[in-house]
Amino acid sequence: MKPLLSKKTSYFKGASKVPGDKSISHRSLMFGALAVGETIISGLLEGEDVLATAQAMRQMGAEITRGSDGLWRVHGVGLGGLKQPEETLDMGNSGTSTRLLMGVVGGHNIEARFDGDASLTKRPMKRVMDPLSEMGVEFEASEGGRLPLTVKGSAQPLALEYRLPVASAQVKSAIMLAGLNARGTTCVIEEKPTRDHTEKMLKAFGVDVDVETLDDGAQAIKVKGGQDLQPCAIDVPGDPSSAAFPAVAATLIDGAEVRLAGICVNDRRDGVYRALQALGADVRYEHQRIEGGEDVADIVVKGGAPLKGCTLDPVIVPSMIDEFPVFAMAAACAEGTTYMSGLEELRVKESDRLLMVAEGLKACGVNLEMGEDSLTIHGTGQPPKGGARVETALDHRIAMAFLVLGCVSDEPIEIDDGAPIQTSFPNFVKLMNELGAEIEDIK
Repeated sequence: MKPLLSKKTSYFKGASKVPGDKSISHRSLMFGALAVGETIISGLLEGEDVLATAQAMRQMGAEITRGSDGLWRVHGVGLGGLKQPEETLDMGNSGTSTRLLMGVVGGHNIEARFDGDASLTKRPMKRVMDPLSEMGVEFEASEGGRLPLTVKGSAQPLALEYRLPVASAQVKSAIMLAGLNARGTTCVIEEKPTRDHTEKMLKAFGVDVDVETLDDGAQAIKVKGGQDLQPCAIDVPGDPSSAAFPAVAATLIDGAEVRLAGICVNDRRDGVYRALQALGADVRYEHQRIEGGEDVADIVVKGGAPLKGCTLDPVIVPSMIDEFPVFAMAAACAEGTTYMSGLEELRVKESDRLLMVAEGLKACGVNLEMGEDSLTIHGTGQPPKGGARVETALDHRIAMAFLVLGCVSDEPIEIDDGAPIQTSFPNFVKLMNELGAEIEDIK
């Protein structure tokens, strides 16, 4: 346990570069391992989750190294060339690694056992197992379709057409990755747009991916099996999920101004910034450009703008699913009521994030109501009292969100354990304190 304390600050200014995007970092390592030749990655997130992916790919035969220049080099074994790991793949806290690699292993004639920490073993994997089973992949899972589980892949998985029952980029990606080695074309249909990093990065690795809009408005993503992945250079942009923490802090502190350089602003990832603008926050994109097929910009945030409660359209949910905890901190400081719905996916993240946010905010003096898939926050236009010790349930985003709120609450906010922050944002405390926050260890 590593308890942390966040105190109110009146100064928050500067320019920072947050770590590389977690979703893109995972995929760059996996796809590099499936290519033949050397893939060079700059800006890779060196958090525990991504390092778990790197280790798993090493166990399956890829050579992955980090140079003194900070560049990561992946010498891939080619599609179909992965070897059976001799030991269990320890995924730590990473649901993304687990679900995508279930698809990778499922498309190879190998067997692999997956396990993880206390949080990951509670998270549902059946949503991935069901479509992969239709492709010929076999599973031996713990009760409820959870880890630890064993995946028995197929040398020639069956091509599949599958309509996602829930919006999930991880399920979509797992099916596509298994389909890379299938005979025929695999098609995933999504009614709500989800993160499209897999589609974009597969194209960067030379794979043809077709995206078609159907008559009902859904999108069909198609990939033909048997295509070789070509190695390439990947420059990982800054993670918009990580950038949201200093961005919200800057929004809430009068006189604050921060510039967050080189952030991925893919329109399926930047919902939190549009939601902050809906509250009235002063958030701007500058120097917009395309890098490696991704939309990238410097995000500039100025504090002091009056925030007013708003109702978020549920259509925005997939584009900010990981940012609702920190957005809720901003809503708690706005004047009036903010209503968020369509949040059922928050129930099955690293923790029940909907519950953890609601309980933490209540402990800090915020008036709110929580539904099965909704959260209604009644703000006063001022930061809440704070003064609480918030339980994080081993969830990095819950931990960081309440440390942000502590930057403006009347009384300091303590979190029970900051150790999980290492999974996604290893230098979070250092970066925040350099900008002016007062976050410290509790001895």
